[in-house]
Amino acid sequence: MILVTGGTGLVGSHLLYQLSLENDTIKAIHRKNSDLQAVKNVFSYFSEDYEALFKKIQWIEADITDVTSLVIAFKNVTEVYHSAALVSFDPKDYRKMRKINIEGTSNIVNFCIDKKVKKLCFVSSIATIEKSANKKMTDETNEWNLEKSNYGYAITKYGAEIEVWRASQEGIDVVIVNPGVILGGGFWKNGSGAIFSKIFKGLNFYTEGVTGFVAVNDVVKIMMVLMKNTIKNERYILVAENVSFKTVFSQIALNFNKKEPSIKVSKLMSEIGWRVEKIKSTLTNKPPVLTKHSAKSIHNNYTFSSEKIKKALDFEFEPITSSIKNVCEFYKKDL
Repeated sequence: MILVTGGTGLVGSHLLYQLSLENDTIKAIHRKNSDLQAVKNVFSYFSEDYEALFKKIQWIEADITDVTSLVIAFKNVTEVYHSAALVSFDPKDYRKMRKINIEGTSNIVNFCIDKKVKKLCFVSSIATIEKSANKKMTDETNEWNLEKSNYGYAITKYGAEIEVWRASQEGIDVVIVNPGVILGGGFWKNGSGAIFSKIFKGLNFYTEGVTGFVAVNDVVKIMMVLMKNTIKNERYILVAENVSFKTVFSQIALNFNKKEPSIKVSKLMSEIGWRVEKIKSTLTNKPPVLTKHSAKSIHNNYTFSSEKIKKALDFEFEPITSSIKNVCEFYKKDL
């Protein structure tokens, strides 16, 4: 039996759809009041028979930070896809991220060890990969440097990876994937989905920072192949292309028949912006649109190599232009 955590998120929902095509039953945990309809909506993108496929999921109300709630979830489980996480660049969320991303993963690992699960696949991030200096391509051999990578999300995801490696030391076969910015449909208020929403409604600003992007379908396909493969105790960067935010924003605008963003955001503008947002957040108690870290990261120029996964699985990634076009179509369908 397969168990999926984070099933109501971007990666988890698309993963559940693909798993439903190959399995009669899949277990997935969800927190109280989570939006299962959003998952069903993702299923509808790909199949007219989405209702029948969705019914293959055995939903269990649980929380990865609540050990007691996980007991039922892990009954008869042999494989685990762990994609649940809190993604935030707001310093206020650091303690909460530690609890969910590190302690939550520790709980998942402990159950995997106790139940003698055959294999565990963990969804990490390129945030845990130390970036190469001198504009060299970053790969899996780059050693983590806590002093350089000291923002909350990266620290907690790296801490989660340490927990997963602990599982490997206890006899559990593990694989870790480190995706770049994931492009996919169904979740338009956060992550990359929020970018599509903002550009559709009209976004005038852009930066020329560069990072790695990848389609959610590619992430899911690779995860499933790695779980079926004899490969174990390895981690893989998943990046289809390294492109600028300006290029991505322009491609999205083009597919929406909207005006391309035309105002370049300077580093000074970002520095002023995150400080203004911090004041607004303090006064309104709402999350800042721009944080100190995100203000800096949108100007970074980092490139990532996916050669390791390409060679391991003989895998070819979907071009980013195609990924963007598909996500734009999903967005228009949801309007």
